[in-house]
Amino acid sequence: MSLHLDANATRIVMPGTPDFSRKDDGFDHALASIERQHYCFLPARKMKVLVGAEFLHPQSHLSMFQNSWARLGEDHFMRDGGRYRKRRHTVYSARASGMPMYREPDQPHYQSRIYNPLNGGIARHYLPIEETTAVNPIFTRLMSLCGTLFGYLRPEYHWHIEVHQFRIEATGLSDGRPTPEGVHRDGVDFVLILMVHRHNVIGGETEIYNLDGIRLDRFTLTEKWDAAIVNDRLVQHGVTPIFQIDARQSGIRDVLVITFRRA
Repeated sequence: MSLHLDANATRIVMPGTPDFSRKDDGFDHALASIERQHYCFLPARKMKVLVGAEFLHPQSHLSMFQNSWARLGEDHFMRDGGRYRKRRHTVYSARASGMPMYREPDQPHYQSRIYNPLNGGIARHYLPIEETTAVNPIFTRLMSLCGTLFGYLRPEYHWHIEVHQFRIEATGLSDGRPTPEGVHRDGVDFVLILMVHRHNVIGGETEIYNLDGIRLDRFTLTEKWDAAIVNDRLVQHGVTPIFQIDARQSGIRDVLVITFRRA
């Protein structure tokens, strides 16, 4: 299928893109893990090296990136009636090999009810990702990492890319459910899940299952920069609920989710 690029799409400029071909940056390890077992857990220390975080000033880039999660909009499409999720969403596209990337005009997020029996089946409109976030070097390097990695895995694919900022909140009155639809697939090819901030909560354990429903692994994204990558065609994933620890403080789990689907 040929890739259609909207005439109004904006090309992403990736300043200072790290060299993902280096043998010591964890890229080959991530690539091999995804090819072998169809998922990969990347601890914070490896992700920082992969995206070249040591070259980014923590106050000028990381804090602005993290603080953007305080400006997400409430998700009004929760059929369980929950008000525990906030989000932003933007669509990108890329040609074969994953580069260059283009930011597409704002459009809704849609999932079939086959993949999301709780909230699927309708077009869901969310606030777009802020421009200051979209041009933040942390974000552009993460996008470049995904484009390069998934481009290696599927070099013949053009890509439909969706980026989601999620904040899940837990209170004394209710838990927060990062995946209210349960263990699932997203109906895409690859998914990157990055921990941005986690405060005053327990739980939130990521679980990986094969297509027969047998659990393959479980781990918790706890540190800023912890990440998981899954081949959504071949494994399922889910995250257990989070619970507030101290009732006097907010309980939050902020993640960035980037999905790549063959266009």
